[in-house]
Amino acid sequence: MSAAPVPAAAAQAAVAAAREFLRDSGVGEQALLEQLAASAILLGEAFTGTLLIRRAVDEVLPVSADWRMLAEAPVNAIAQITGLPEEGAPFALPTAGHAIDIDGDGRGWIRVSAPGNARRIAVNYTAGVATDWAALPAPIAQGVVALIAHLFEDRGRATQPPAAVAALWRPYRRLRLTTERRA
Repeated sequence: MSAAPVPAAAAQAAVAAAREFLRDSGVGEQALLEQLAASAILLGEAFTGTLLIRRAVDEVLPVSADWRMLAEAPVNAIAQITGLPEEGAPFALPTAGHAIDIDGDGRGWIRVSAPGNARRIAVNYTAGVATDWAALPAPIAQGVVALIAHLFEDRGRATQPPAAVAALWRPYRRLRLTTERRA
């Protein structure tokens, strides 16, 4: 599975918010701050179990007649299902050969009833809480900003991030204890 990298515009907006938080009106160390912003967003995604900024995801799954849950959430749209045979070229899986669903929790599901000669499928979908930085819930954004500030000021001293970061993100956390299947 591979999600597109953190959008540059989101990282830049996070840097602007972090500069304001740090009371830094300069433009120095912009590349470092953008790298820290991307890291903080990715850490927020790992902690919450959701993609924070909407982007494209490509995921490869084994063919199965059982419902399979997609790895990223919340799923906004499932765009394309491609059959991947052991030999030969990939092909668009016919609509009648599969079923898709996005449940009320934003989890994407897929099952394949007629795979043809495909052994695996490639699923292209979009997932994410917000379309851009400005649309993120305030606690998530504030946690990202606090983490950027911590990483910037810490500079490798290996101190713990502020507990407030986890406290801000915890209400948005999705836990998946087992691989879920639908009946």
